[in-house]
Parts: sequence; C-alpha cells; structure tokens
Amino acid sequence: MGRTNEPPRVPGGSFAAWSRDRLTLARRGADECGDVWQLEPGVYVAATAGPCEEVLHRAQDFPKASSPLFPPLKRSSGAPTPEARAHAHAARMRGLRPQAVAARIGEIAPAAARFADQWPTGQDVEVLPAVRDALAEIGLRYLFSEDAPTLLPFAAQLFLAREVIERPSRWVWPRWIPTPARRFRTRQQVAFTNALRPIVRRRRSSGQLGDDVLGQMLRPSSRYGLLPEEAILDTLPGITVATFETPSRAAGWILLHLARHPQAAGRVAAEAALLPADPAATTSAHLDRLHYTQALVHEVLRLHPPSWLLTRRTTRQTQLTDYTIDAGSTVLVCPYTAHRDAREHFEPDQFQPERWLDDSGSPVKPGVFLSFGTGPHGCEGAALAMAMLTLLTAQTARCHHLSEPPGPGPSYQLATFGGLTTVGLRLRATLRS
Repeated sequence: MGRTNEPPRVPGGSFAAWSRDRLTLARRGADECGDVWQLEPGVYVAATAGPCEEVLHRAQDFPKASSPLFPPLKRSSGAPTPEARAHAHAARMRGLRPQAVAARIGEIAPAAARFADQWPTGQDVEVLPAVRDALAEIGLRYLFSEDAPTLLPFAAQLFLAREVIERPSRWVWPRWIPTPARRFRTRQQVAFTNALRPIVRRRRSSGQLGDDVLGQMLRPSSRYGLLPEEAILDTLPGITVATFETPSRAAGWILLHLARHPQAAGRVAAEAALLPADPAATTSAHLDRLHYTQALVHEVLRLHPPSWLLTRRTTRQTQLTDYTIDAGSTVLVCPYTAHRDAREHFEPDQFQPERWLDDSGSPVKPGVFLSFGTGPHGCEGAALAMAMLTLLTAQTARCHHLSEPPGPGPSYQLATFGGLTTVGLRLRATLRS
C-alpha cells in the first residue's frame, strides 16, 4: 500500500501538552485539523463521528488492546482454552442482553430508590462514593443475586486495584514486570476468585443455578456443553467492576446537571412521580415511559462520555479517511469531540435533552452516540447501565432538589486520565415538596 500524506499536527501539540490538558488539546485538534490529526509520530486521533465509527467497526484493522485489566490468573492446571473463554463470554452476554435486563427491572429499582431516600438533606455530600456504593449493590445483585453481599467487599477491592493500576505514571513498565500495583491487583483478583469459587460449586452441586448472569454461565449450552470452572472465574472480575465503575462516573455528571438545570430536573421529577410506590413493582414498561429522563441521561452522556477516549492499535498498514496509517500505530478514538461534531448535533455544546425526543415526546436517536462504544467491542453492559442510570436519575429527582455548595470555588475537580470524572463532587439535597 503506497504512502499518502500524514494527518496534520496541532501547532504546539505534543505528549507534554496532551498531559497538561487533554480536553483542550482534543478540541483544538478537531477544530483546527479536522477528522483525523496527529499527536506525535505514530499516534493519531480520530476526532469526529465518521472516523470514530469507522475505527470502532473495523476491529480487524484497529483491534482493542489484547491485555484486559484483569488478565486470567496463572494456575498450575493451566489456562482455559481460547474456545472456553469465548463460550464463557457468550454465556455472560446472554444475561446482559436488553431483553434480560428488561425482565429484571424490579430487581434494579429498589436500590436506586434507597440511594435517593437515604441521601442526607441540608448538608454538602461527596457524591461519587455514595453513588458507587449504590451502583455496586445493583450491579452485583444483577450478576450474583443473593450471593452479592458475600462478594461486595471483594468487588470494592477489585475497584481499588483498578484505580491503583490506572494512576498516571512517568514510566510505562513492560507487562511482564510485577510492579507493586500489578501484584496488588493479582492479590485482589485471587481473593475475589476464592470467594466466588465456593458459590459456583454450591450452585452446581445443588442444581439451583440461579436466574442471574452467573446462572446463565453455569447452564450447559447445546453447542459447547458445561463451561470449565476456571473459564467462569476468569471472565467475571472485569465485568463485576464494570457494572458500577463507569456508571458511577456517568452518574456524577448526571447529578451535577440536575443541580445546574432545575427546570430539567423538575421534568424528570414529574415523570418519576408516576413510578410505582413500591420500587420492586417497577417494570420495563414503567422504565420505557420515562422518556424525558432517558433523554436527559443520553444528553449528559453525549456531553460527558465517561470513557471519552478509546485506544486502538493498527495491526497492518491501512487507510483511515484520506490518510495511510502504518502498522503498529496508535489510534485514539475520541467520543468527546465526536459528540461535539456540529454536522451530527445542532448546537453541540448546549445541554438540550429535548434533542433526544420527537414532537410527541417519544425517544429518538439523533446523530452519532459513542458513550457505550459501537461495533464488535461495544459495551456489553449498555442496557444494564442505561437502566441503572435512568432509575437513579428519576428517583433522585423525585425526592430532592439538588444544588452545588455556595462559594467561589468549583464543586469538583475534572479528571481525564482513565475516564471523564467529577472528582470530589459535592452536592446538597433539599426535599422536593
């Protein structure tokens, strides 16, 4: 394949400038250079909707990183085969499909209501830890039902291991070096696996497999049969953390927007007033009627995608738009700037939940939306995350008016490394009459 022109570079752009202010440089790159731009030699940014979607759909040319956050543990018995891992992933996916989530809305809703009911009123509260606890309870109950309380403390340590290993560092150590962060991650992964193993064995020996995600993985399939125990154990730490880690970042932005846009919060509260008095009686039909609430969640996720930057590495020399990308290059897919592409979204920097509704108030899907990714590696938990976030938003607005603490300083610090996060966000709740 012949070499064509390289993508343009932002004047003054470099890794140093990127590290100082990623969002500003990302916006500059999209505004000044267009669809694809170059950060450093061999590092490119897909900045607008078209190339972002192209990279994410062309998984063979732009594959996801091969090293998961929680790699399979090394065991004397050997690792599960690639075939066993693939079938374990497929079995896990069965429990996360939209239809499966819709059937279990009544299990998700009570914890969202408790979060709202238990929010202390009249005082400034740090939001993210409380949100994370509530969503961890929902996520683990969805995965493990009545066994969730046993696994919650181990899941909290898995989350901490993720935080430790993803902290910014001056050095990028080879994967085979057992750094302190990697050793800590392995210890927490072993502890989680050791807590989960007897649950797996008890369910199998009793024949009571359960209707949760773990139960789906324990059922033999007609094509593959019974999954090996180790394949089940290896595939669950990552999804366990994912059920609450990324949604917690999203929830922080959503609650901040409820505080900053009281009129929108009032519309959400009006919808939420029609939910059943007993949260356990909530069904997918109730959820589907929360049109404006879902629109607000989509709009916040558009403006502040929690996973605002996705990394891919080319396997071979290939084309992206009008440019040739060499094998081994890094391509950064940027939903943050793609969602601000004026060709896809009218007044893209404005908070307008109504853009997600048609004239009748029914949901629509305007423009590109990459907060859950797309293509072969799109977020498998998207339906669960949307249900969790929609119910948490509705129940919070039903109970409370939110506001930012008075004072000249910001109510949070913006973090962009590893995700778009409102670190230290503090909000105040007053009862909605």
